[in-house]
Amino acid sequence: MHALAVWVVGDIMLDEYAIGDVARISPEAPVPVVRVQRLEDRLGGAANVARQVAVLGGHVSLVGLVGDDVAGSHVFDLCRDAGIDVRAVRRLATRQTSRKLRALARNQQLVRLDWEDPAPCPEEEADWMIERLRQGRAPDVIILSDYAKGVLTPTLVGRIREIAASTGARIVVDPKQRDFGAYRGASILTPNVHELEAAAGRAFDPKDTASIAASAQSLAVDIGADALVVTRGGHGMLVAPAHGVPHAISARGRSLFDPTGAGDTVVAVLAMALAAGATLVEAASIANAAAGIAVGRIGAVSVTANEIVGFLSGGSVHKVMELPGLVANVERWRNAGKRIVFTNGCFDLLHAGHLSLLHQAAQHGDVLILGINSDASVRRLKGPERPLVAERERAAMLAALDCVDAVTIFEEDTPLEVLQAVRPDILVKGQDYRVEQVVGRELVESAGGSVILVPLLPGKSTTALIDRIANRGSAH
Repeated sequence: MHALAVWVVGDIMLDEYAIGDVARISPEAPVPVVRVQRLEDRLGGAANVARQVAVLGGHVSLVGLVGDDVAGSHVFDLCRDAGIDVRAVRRLATRQTSRKLRALARNQQLVRLDWEDPAPCPEEEADWMIERLRQGRAPDVIILSDYAKGVLTPTLVGRIREIAASTGARIVVDPKQRDFGAYRGASILTPNVHELEAAAGRAFDPKDTASIAASAQSLAVDIGADALVVTRGGHGMLVAPAHGVPHAISARGRSLFDPTGAGDTVVAVLAMALAAGATLVEAASIANAAAGIAVGRIGAVSVTANEIVGFLSGGSVHKVMELPGLVANVERWRNAGKRIVFTNGCFDLLHAGHLSLLHQAAQHGDVLILGINSDASVRRLKGPERPLVAERERAAMLAALDCVDAVTIFEEDTPLEVLQAVRPDILVKGQDYRVEQVVGRELVESAGGSVILVPLLPGKSTTALIDRIANRGSAH
């Protein structure tokens, strides 16, 4: 069976992240000084949509413009690494690649710097891209990812519309233009509330389902679309068919704290689900779940099919959180009067000793948060042969335990940054520590919390387990 063929047409970007910490204010101006610890580059805009499609198993062809510059080369490299067909991506010496550089400290965005060239795509370049597209597979679905950077001109959209009509492929649009008539011929549009307000010429309360539905349905009729799927952040989604009954879908899981790329996730997952045969409401529900996972992470990210299935089936993937999502949940738990317990470790090769520690820790409060060392952190602490189990697998197994309410992965050698953000009521460690040795003790106690040492099961450790496995292997 062939993978679904998906064309993603739109504004390609490179998302860059300077990640560090802030310890002082600049003497030059009243601004924070970010001490950069690492740099990350990710695909953004239409390229992020394409990556999400590829992660879900689609055969994806990306269409758009980049500059003949270093950033453009990096976009090509990242696309190829992700399995994205870039034959229809045009490099222009007269254009600079769109870039967004975000400075982050403690997982909070401090500033964003943009480089962009929103000049309209020349007609001859649109012809070149379409010709290159025709060399590949015909599409099962076409996604238009519009960030108003000039690629989706009337000429290019018209050519795409002709291809969709001849192949029977649906067009799904993440819109940016105020006039939704620019997308006439599309099947589905996925505006957020702000984009709907711009198109309708009026403001909406995100909770006012009836008003949003009426305007969305009217716009769908005006442009000949099958439906608008309106994303409403923490209020979920609204499916508004041109002819039919609107359907509201509640937000799933986490508080929304980083919407970067959430619209990309929605349009990619929705289009894939529709192409696979889902009804519109089914597809929107799946996309809503994917967005619920994505907003719990920092920056533009992709969500796997297994994560979506686990989320929809009530699985534990939603317990694995990046720090901002964890902080948002801690605030909610604390406002509800919950007592917060924290413990941490590498938790490589889960064993009975780990389970005993976690069950004891959970008994000291209402919510148990578990911090685990990243793979890089474990290697620094335990040596190059560790960990035996990758960080995401460790996190997933621990999150599956009923006694654990949240799991977060930290890159540092100690959980001090997590403790500063969470400020638990109780910090639990094993009795192989002395209280004065526990990292974060002063922080927790100064905030009115306490440190509790719990007994360990004798002879139960990952090192001992590895040694036993090695000895049995050598005996054979």
